[in-house]
Amino acid sequence: MTEPRKRIHLAAHFPGVNSTTVWSDPESGSQTAFSSFVHLARTAERGLFDFFFLAEGLRLREHRGRIFDLDVVGRPDTLTVLNALAAVTDHLGLAGTINTTFNEPYELARQFASLDHLSGGRAAWNLVTSSDAFTGENFRRGGFLPHSERYQRAAETVAAARELWDSWDADAIVADAAGGVFARPEAVRPVQHRGPHHSVDGFFTTPRSPQGHPVLIQAGDSPDGRDFGAATADVIFSRHGTLAAGQEFYRDVKGRLAAHGRTPDDLKIMPGVTVVLGDTAAEAEERAAHIRRQQVSPAGAIAFLEQVWGRDLSGYDPDGPLPREDPDPANTSVTRGRVRHDRDVLATARQWRELAERKGLSIRELVIEVAARQSFIGTPRQVAEAMDAHVQQDACDGFILVPHLTPTGLDEFVDRVVPELQERGVFRTAYTSGTLRGHLGLPHPDRRRAPAAVG
Repeated sequence: MTEPRKRIHLAAHFPGVNSTTVWSDPESGSQTAFSSFVHLARTAERGLFDFFFLAEGLRLREHRGRIFDLDVVGRPDTLTVLNALAAVTDHLGLAGTINTTFNEPYELARQFASLDHLSGGRAAWNLVTSSDAFTGENFRRGGFLPHSERYQRAAETVAAARELWDSWDADAIVADAAGGVFARPEAVRPVQHRGPHHSVDGFFTTPRSPQGHPVLIQAGDSPDGRDFGAATADVIFSRHGTLAAGQEFYRDVKGRLAAHGRTPDDLKIMPGVTVVLGDTAAEAEERAAHIRRQQVSPAGAIAFLEQVWGRDLSGYDPDGPLPREDPDPANTSVTRGRVRHDRDVLATARQWRELAERKGLSIRELVIEVAARQSFIGTPRQVAEAMDAHVQQDACDGFILVPHLTPTGLDEFVDRVVPELQERGVFRTAYTSGTLRGHLGLPHPDRRRAPAAVG
């Protein structure tokens, strides 16, 4: 008997604060105007996407003491934008990134329950953590959270939020004017949470929302992060966009679910990917090369290298060879506010030198080679075939698209690739649910669900 083909899930990332965005392109619009958010969200909804996704930055990165030139300055408050979008969209899920290190569970539970009510069941919370003292200077008593405690605080934050969401029964409100009863007293219980990081005591202000709990998204990739995601998340936003890397991540994380009493269907894995289209494969490759050079300017290439080298490399020619001197592993302050993925900068430098020598790459060409993120390049049919293959071969359950242009970066994908996916029978032709949980095929959370645990 033939196995049914898996359906693809799609989400749209509003671009900003990364090396993908090309804010200087003549076709790029405002990063802050509400019309930009509306255009991208409505395009995603026209394409029947599952959700719209906003990342968050709580402090502008600084490079050698100045605002980092690659950042797009002016990211508005996440929940303000999502609440406004709830009024101009009808079906699209609305996902916001809010930090569990610098916020309290009572206010977070209230904010996301409110968004879920206002949107009719379309809210999602992307849980992120931070051990970054630079960002922490804007928050918690001028300090920061030790790296080893960030997931413990995140788990307790989610557990407390769930206690608050579950404190109202779904049928608590009776609005019996004749009897003078608005909510059944026995259906609204006080919350008393005591833990190492949080204390909550009292009745929750907000009745149970349409989804019960907003969809929870998580993006950690360390062993602790993967365990936290397996225990807690409904969706994981991964960075493993290639087939082989995606399959390894998919097997590993889905394999961790049973330890937390969950099944593979309880969690969707959606890597962030980019797409470049053309009428022919050659045209798509040409456009991709042009975009890569826009994403990595000469000054941007030097700044990127300085992040790894920990040194002032402003005297180097971006069209020349890599520095002969080794990185300074002790100097991590050249760029502040950036997530460091390079734990061993000396090993990274060796790998990059070997790559540059083998391919004859200049500094800028090397940075384009190692930093540019273009996952699917080709004609609409080729891209649809490749995306379908990733999902059918268990590299992921869908994709979070990260366009390089704001706000029109999704237009071509929706007009040309979505019909190809529909023709293949792997993408919806209409919304069939009113909630984001319904779009994603996720179970409605049971009331009094056990608190999240981290192994």
